[in-house]
Amino acid sequence: MALHSAALCFNGVPSTHRTHQFSVPAIFRPGVVKVSSFSSLPLTSRRRFQLRGKAFPNDDGVAQTNDSSLVVCFGEMLIDFVPTISGLSLADAPAFKKAPGGAPANVAVGIARLGGSSAFIGKVGEDEFGYMLSDILKENNVNNDGMRFDPGARTALAFVTLRNDGEREFMFYRNPSADMLLQEAELDYDLIRKAKIFHYGSISLITEPCKSAHIAAAKAAKDAGVILSYDPNLRLPLWPSAESAREGILSIWETADIIKISEEEISFLTKGEDPFDDAVVRKLYHPNLKLLLVTEGPDGCRYYTKEFSGRVKGLKVDAVDTTGAGDAFVAGILSQVAADVSLVQEENRLRDALTFANACGALTVKERGAIPALPTREAVLNALLKSMA
Repeated sequence: MALHSAALCFNGVPSTHRTHQFSVPAIFRPGVVKVSSFSSLPLTSRRRFQLRGKAFPNDDGVAQTNDSSLVVCFGEMLIDFVPTISGLSLADAPAFKKAPGGAPANVAVGIARLGGSSAFIGKVGEDEFGYMLSDILKENNVNNDGMRFDPGARTALAFVTLRNDGEREFMFYRNPSADMLLQEAELDYDLIRKAKIFHYGSISLITEPCKSAHIAAAKAAKDAGVILSYDPNLRLPLWPSAESAREGILSIWETADIIKISEEEISFLTKGEDPFDDAVVRKLYHPNLKLLLVTEGPDGCRYYTKEFSGRVKGLKVDAVDTTGAGDAFVAGILSQVAADVSLVQEENRLRDALTFANACGALTVKERGAIPALPTREAVLNALLKSMA
């Protein structure tokens, strides 16, 4: 699957859209970037990368939750087994590194690492892996009150092969896994309704009862005025057929306020049309959508709103494992939108936010696994400074 987010480099693709210069406040000098120095900036400079949330401790060292910017992530959490040597088939890989993953859970942890406020709703097995995943959420300051344990099903597993270029292929073990069995009656509606953003993918739409739980959760969020964020995260091997995947993904398309897709997903959803053609992308822009984001691998990302569109470059890095790069990108942008929704309406601020999000994706591909590789805000700001040195 194509690399999610602008994780590598921007190759100067010509664009007819307006261009903007990106700059970092002078206080972000290499070697001196600290979270504490960020808070000392004037308000007009701080706003560029301002993130609020539970990752900031109070004087007693206790993590604080800011429900006004809470992002609730719904869906699967699982164990990725990543080979220790790239470029080999699953059969030839000598060993695998165990890494927590699952796209919605990755986004939740990514947001918390960046200083945002996040929660996860989903189901795991009542087994050692399930308890491990629950603990990982706690350790990363993610609210796991909406997590459920199934005594009759195992936590999902995915073996991930890594080609020499860091791209991936998957083999899933879920027949059924616990995440597929979440029921509507098990949803934490109070948690959903107090969110600023409710984020989800499409894997939770594949089978019942999780499909009905997904639809009920999204409806509760929408009815409560929560922003809906959708990353289809296409995994064709999990669907009965390509057509069922296309229909399932598009079945909830027009309820989302923010959608993030890859170039591969555009081709799939449009049945082979050119994902680099703005007219093709605009076909996927429904009337109530606030923001459509397209990640283009080494070329960065594109953004579309009703009023404007354009491209934002990413950072050049050597890719080790692209697992979680798109989720890190999503975490980067949702963290900032949750703190200030109005940035979606201001192109300069949106471009700054996407530059930050691209850097989140870039740093994630430098390590194996998803959650272990998700960056902190300080690491992202340092990377942006180095890129401009």
